[in-house]
Amino acid sequence: MASVEIESADVIRLILQYMKENNLQRSMQILQEESTVSLNTVDSAESFVHEILQGHWDTVLQVIQNLKLPDKTLVDLYEQIVLELIELRELGAARSLLRQTDPMTTLKQQFPDRYVHLENLLSRSYFDPREAYPEGQSKEKRRQTIAQSLSGEVSVVPPSRLMALIGQAIKWQQHQGLLPPGVQIDVFRGKAAIRDQEDEKYPATLHKTIKLGGKTHIESATFSPDGQYLVSGSMDGFIEVWNFQTGKIRQDLRYQAQDNFMLMEQAVLCLAFSHDSEMLASGSQDGKVKIWKIMTGQCLRRLEKAQSKGVTSVAFSKDNSQILTASFDGTLRIHGLKSGKTLKEFRGHSSFVNQAIYLPDGNHLVSASSDGTVKLWNIKSSECLNTHRSLGGGSGVDVTVHSVSPFPKHPDQFLVCNRSNTVVVMNIQGQIIRSFNSGKREKGDFVCFTVSPRGEWIYCVGEDSVLYCFSTTSGKLERTLNVHESTVIGIDHHPHQNIVATYGEDGLIKLWKP
Repeated sequence: MASVEIESADVIRLILQYMKENNLQRSMQILQEESTVSLNTVDSAESFVHEILQGHWDTVLQVIQNLKLPDKTLVDLYEQIVLELIELRELGAARSLLRQTDPMTTLKQQFPDRYVHLENLLSRSYFDPREAYPEGQSKEKRRQTIAQSLSGEVSVVPPSRLMALIGQAIKWQQHQGLLPPGVQIDVFRGKAAIRDQEDEKYPATLHKTIKLGGKTHIESATFSPDGQYLVSGSMDGFIEVWNFQTGKIRQDLRYQAQDNFMLMEQAVLCLAFSHDSEMLASGSQDGKVKIWKIMTGQCLRRLEKAQSKGVTSVAFSKDNSQILTASFDGTLRIHGLKSGKTLKEFRGHSSFVNQAIYLPDGNHLVSASSDGTVKLWNIKSSECLNTHRSLGGGSGVDVTVHSVSPFPKHPDQFLVCNRSNTVVVMNIQGQIIRSFNSGKREKGDFVCFTVSPRGEWIYCVGEDSVLYCFSTTSGKLERTLNVHESTVIGIDHHPHQNIVATYGEDGLIKLWKP
């Protein structure tokens, strides 16, 4: 897909047309003067030429007052108008035009003979076309020449081009699934005004299936906070951006259209977007992290030694200036995005750290580990404030904690999913506030989970590849759904639509809707 280059002068012309149509004459004049760009459009080329050929000079002069025309063209036009006014014996008007307009001053300076010729014709008591026009010329021929010259300087543009282009862009974005249909658009900020959208509902039907080529499968996938992108990271290192409405690769991103994908050297174990959805962090099996610009696919920063083993989790700080990583090496680290240096390290887990998140207060981290604990950390001091054994972790058995997530309904609480059939809501003191149990004993242990944007639903996937939908309002298991034939690796929820993405070892991403 070739890139489209837009001339800045064309953008100014669109604005000038908008000003002209909305009668903002002063603004239009100032913009033309400051930018030295002029609109040079007429409503109809045919009628413009017709007015010239008919000698309707008052209309022609009105049309050209907002046009930027070469001096020669203006001189020829005004010379012809003076000649025809003399012929009509409108001598006062002819005299004013000849002596008080810029084009005629130019004529006097550059072509004095022609200027004197007009003065002579003006002083006579009669008009003789043979004297007025050189041999082989006539009024009609001169009008024809002027019409040809002027029509070459102007173009015809459909009305309201600016509004039409914005409308087309919005329709295209909706068609691509970048904007939810039927929502109010904040054109200036380039966002859909996030709806107090439909009530949050659990998924019930398969909307689209995305299949990866070859024998690879997705290791990580996430939606961007603005809801425009679904990105996946695969076992073979490829990072791909999908259109989650069509289930196809996004071809509007130039780098993908040219088969230049974002790429890691080894399996992409985790992905996370910056809060403004402009940057993407990817962590890989070999301990490296890369930061990408999503619009261009450009790698902005490489953290070659982010961790000493595979990176299991990445997250941006609130101001997008730092990256939090967790790893199979049992540590958490915070890295500066500008410097690329490790700023802090958090030690204390005795096994893999499977996930680490910033709490909404911006002062604390929570980590989940295979050692069966959830730890709360102070960012400033790097100290571990609390260690909580996860549910079922007793009698000397450590139950792996897969993941943790902030709880949208309560900023001081978070959700914990471990290798059991129960997911819990915990506060920072380590107290279990609520628990949600699938009731399934065999192959019922959860492998991953996500929470709906407003916290109405908790979605857990078990070893049985079944999605368990818990309502946080009723506290009950409201629905189960078979989502994959093979082991499920992960799940994510769209930030403001009822769309859930699941992905597994079968090489598929499945998108589910109510």
